[in-house]
Amino acid sequence: MSEGNTTDQIAEDQRNGVEAIREFLKSKTSYDVLPVSFRLIVLDTALLVKKSLTILLQNGIVSAPLWDSKISRFAGLLTASDYINVIQYYFQNPEKMDKIEHFTLDGLRDVEKAIGAEPIETLSIHPFKTLYEACGKMIQSKARRIPLIDTDEETHREIVVSVLTQYRILKFVALNCKETRKLMKPLSQLNIGVYENLATATMTTPVIDVIHVLVNKGVSSIPIVDEQNRLLNIYEAVDVLSLIKGGIYTDLSLSVGEALMRRPEDFEGVHTCTDQDRLDTIMDTIRRSRLHRLLVVDEDGKLKGIVTLSDILKYILYGDD
Repeated sequence: MSEGNTTDQIAEDQRNGVEAIREFLKSKTSYDVLPVSFRLIVLDTALLVKKSLTILLQNGIVSAPLWDSKISRFAGLLTASDYINVIQYYFQNPEKMDKIEHFTLDGLRDVEKAIGAEPIETLSIHPFKTLYEACGKMIQSKARRIPLIDTDEETHREIVVSVLTQYRILKFVALNCKETRKLMKPLSQLNIGVYENLATATMTTPVIDVIHVLVNKGVSSIPIVDEQNRLLNIYEAVDVLSLIKGGIYTDLSLSVGEALMRRPEDFEGVHTCTDQDRLDTIMDTIRRSRLHRLLVVDEDGKLKGIVTLSDILKYILYGDD
């Protein structure tokens, strides 16, 4: 078989593989992805921000659905971005720092308006809607997770069932859809990820500067590099949570290197790949390891780009047509 035929065959297999995965996503509901047993933590909007942070950290989670008990309705999804909004607010209004102890979750709307931030995520989907629809909603809203909301048949009140993440969906696909083996094109041919104008920081960059970049760029992580642009680590929005636990906001002047020393021991690590890695091997990595993004490096370990789970999901839903 000539090289041209081999290339054509790989392209055809890739198209067939992507189409098969789409059909798989259309055939499964969001409910199908949930494990037999799982824990769900829902926070009341009347809860103090400081207490909500303690609950997230104690339970090893980075987000939680919010519940407005006054009207018995789902009130959005609390994420690391909301705590970063609070940091930005008090950075801009230091004279109000003494009020932070009494700040409740239902006041997050005021913080968003004051700093011009995106409103808290209120996206949701019914558990019996298809995975394909759930993925489409997440991609359109740029959300990395989506709460599953049902309605009680007798009271007609909303019920928060669980929260579905992009990682959980892609792992479900990797475990149950054998057609992922057909995705043999390398990243360099898929046109997914970001390779230009990448925001980076160094170990000496103050954390508060990194937070500003996270907000201004609308990203969830910043690669940490050395003077030669070699990848050293990554600073994520969720890393901010462990830095402000206990309501201490003065540690934000720490350098990234100092802040990373406080990272929890269960940090999953930095996942890297090259632009020659194929999507089938990446899906296999997702099957075996918890990851949220892949940092693309060259043979010298220098940063070239970032591929997120959103990029992969978007490609599976809309790419290769």
